[in-house]
Amino acid sequence: MQRLYDFFRRHPTGVDTFWAVLLFGFSGLWIVSGLHGAAQQLVGTAVGIGLSAVVALRRKWPEWMLLLTIALGIVQLAFDIQANLGNFAILVIIYTVASGTTRWASRLALAGALVAPTLAIWRFHIARTEQPVWGLVFFTVLFTVPFVLAWVLGDSVRTRRAYWAQLEEKAARLEKERETQSRIAVAAERARIARELHDVVAHNVSVMVVQADGAAYVLDAAPDQARQALEAISGTGRQALAEMRRLLGVLRTGEKPEGGEYVPQPGVEQLADLIDQVRGAGLPVDFRVVGEPRSLPSSVELTAYRIVQEALTNTRKHGGPDVGATVRLCYKDADLDLLVEDDGRGAQHELYEDGGADGLGHGLIGMRERVGMVGGSLDAGPRPGGGFRISAVLPLKP
Repeated sequence: MQRLYDFFRRHPTGVDTFWAVLLFGFSGLWIVSGLHGAAQQLVGTAVGIGLSAVVALRRKWPEWMLLLTIALGIVQLAFDIQANLGNFAILVIIYTVASGTTRWASRLALAGALVAPTLAIWRFHIARTEQPVWGLVFFTVLFTVPFVLAWVLGDSVRTRRAYWAQLEEKAARLEKERETQSRIAVAAERARIARELHDVVAHNVSVMVVQADGAAYVLDAAPDQARQALEAISGTGRQALAEMRRLLGVLRTGEKPEGGEYVPQPGVEQLADLIDQVRGAGLPVDFRVVGEPRSLPSSVELTAYRIVQEALTNTRKHGGPDVGATVRLCYKDADLDLLVEDDGRGAQHELYEDGGADGLGHGLIGMRERVGMVGGSLDAGPRPGGGFRISAVLPLKP
């Protein structure tokens, strides 16, 4: 029994054919017993075959079957073939067409549902029986209701299918939008990681190179200083590796970060350690904080830290010998002002404006991106009298 059910579910046309044969069998009995004369029986048989074909082929050609049903109905009226069980096919095709998407066919089926019972009552009852008008009206309405209900049921099925199709389309569209947003978020995260990697690598490698050069210079004359430089190189390298591991951890699918965060988030409190590290690498830095320090948004803190880190790295790399730097951090009511300047050669802007000096494509462009992300402004350029200045205003409120 289950196999038969599965077969019919997979082959709906087979189900329609089964019912068409069964319908023709019952209508055939009526044709043999209810019709008189060879011509009328021949026409009745043709009508029965046609109505059975309507049921069998209603899914494949619904519009054509509707037109065939109308033609068979006209033949019935013309040859005085009264309504019989075979006319159940009219209800079936009205439902089928109403549940489809062809609007003209659905309207035509509704018109047929309203007109066909009236014509049948007029043809087969008014001409043969003498009934009061109210009786004819009653029977007309009574016979019209099933046809109209068949159309209403089919139209409600069409509406429900359209509703579910819209829901599926909306779900598919939302899924595509989520995928697009996920790809955008991944791209933005990787761009942020690229900036972080640039800051970490450029700063720490620069410190290590300076320390290595100093160690090589005093290796024979001052072994203790050389040892301190090597220890500084070792510590800086370990710090860079630790930060790079946490940065790259976000790119490893399914791997959880150590310490609860994927990437380091340094802030203004770490600026003192950064400047001590730069001073240890041989660059004199005058660091001052103006105003009352207070809690800042994490994005502002990270942006301030990276600007100072990038500016001091550029000073060491391009400022020339005997260069000194100044860092000013000014807390105001509505923003955080940041000033980093040096008295070196002042050529960084020429090298970094095009993002190509160090082959990394960041520098001042990366600074502007960071400042723009927090809604601030950046002014960078040579100082009067020599050197280079970077001034940033970071708003504390969105």
